Amino acid sequence: MTRFAALLARGLEASKELSHWRRQAVFLCLWVLAMATFSSSCSPTKVPADKTAADILGNPAYQAISFGSYRGLSCDIQPTIPQLKEDLKILSAMGIKLLRTYNVYYGEVAKLPVVIRQLKAADPSFEMYLMLGAWIDCKNAWTDQPPNHDEESEKNASEIDRAVALAQKYPNIVKIIAVGNEAMVKWAESYYVQPRVVLKWVNHLQNLKKQGKLPQTLWITSSDNFASWGGGGSEYHVEDLNALIKAVDFISMHTYPMHNTHYYNPNFWGVQEDELSLSDVEKINAAMLRARDYAVSQYESVVHYMKSLGVDKPVHIGETGWATQANERYGNKGSRACDEYKSALYYQHMRNWTNTAGLTCFYFEAFDEQWKDAANPGGSENHFGLFNLQAQAKYAIWNLVDAGVFEGLMRDGQPITKTFNGGDMAAMMRNNKSTPNSSRNQKPTLKTAAI
Repeated sequence: MTRFAALLARGLEASKELSHWRRQAVFLCLWVLAMATFSSSCSPTKVPADKTAADILGNPAYQAISFGSYRGLSCDIQPTIPQLKEDLKILSAMGIKLLRTYNVYYGEVAKLPVVIRQLKAADPSFEMYLMLGAWIDCKNAWTDQPPNHDEESEKNASEIDRAVALAQKYPNIVKIIAVGNEAMVKWAESYYVQPRVVLKWVNHLQNLKKQGKLPQTLWITSSDNFASWGGGGSEYHVEDLNALIKAVDFISMHTYPMHNTHYYNPNFWGVQEDELSLSDVEKINAAMLRARDYAVSQYESVVHYMKSLGVDKPVHIGETGWATQANERYGNKGSRACDEYKSALYYQHMRNWTNTAGLTCFYFEAFDEQWKDAANPGGSENHFGLFNLQAQAKYAIWNLVDAGVFEGLMRDGQPITKTFNGGDMAAMMRNNKSTPNSSRNQKPTLKTAAI
């Protein structure tokens, strides 16, 4: 019997000896008391108020991450609704409330708002939003024809239309549309376009907002390398880019010190002269702090260029990450950058910096995806996730496993555990790679930086 019913029954039994009118008075008093008791013991679940992009971006209570749920060796193997639910429950348990996606021509992204609605229906306190990516290509991209970077693919219009349709259908979930992913950076030789193409589609979406065909609160951006946003060489400083900076609602910039450990051999990755007496692990700790500072400097270069145009609007980290494994440029025979220890340091450094600075950081990425370099299982592109494909949390978030954050949650039938046989710290540190120029003879010790 419920507390409410028991209280009412006891009162009615005691009132049988009273007169009719007194029994009515007692009944009324008992009803009021019981209702008050019921209300205090069964307070309704707190339902989060609808948020806008302006509310979410820069708010540390709304952590962001780059999201892909693909388990297979090809994007043709689409994640199912139950798999997406598992993944979103895991991320929600971590405090993630904003997902970044990359295209709308695969079925995965169209399923996401459906999954979010279902999870919210089951638990009104569940909260998750999307930055919807619309992929942009040049003419002949991904074909056997030479890419034409001065013209755009005819497929771009359909991609934008699909993004618009999702934003119209799910205005309480889709809060941002990003036009293109690294679509302007010139090293994306297979598909990059000129800034005027991205500007065209950003203006199109902004005009739909003005016409009332998209929510006024929907923010429009493009997500691209820091250099493409004016933070690099002068070859990017063109009028169409300047117009684009003025047209977007905020700048979504990418920074990847991990890649720079190979391509530019910057000073941050070499061992400094005053560090020669340190242990290998201490040298790594110092190098990873410099890696963070390198990312900060790229952010500041974009802000500086933007302000040189007389523009002052938010700049957020649209993508950054650090792979945990590599067998090529960043592996043992390269810059020796990739292992779980360095990745964990970078993750925590970037979260701490962006949270303190009031920036959103779409960390790349939530889960390992083996399709990205399917022919090379050990390639770094397959190993950027905070979780591997065996439902194991990597060192960066071992503390969340210890705290019981993932208790009761599963991924593909497996509970969330730690890498390295359930959290063998010594084994993890033996896998740690010393930075170039540091001693190859000294074994890493367990004197690690706090995670």
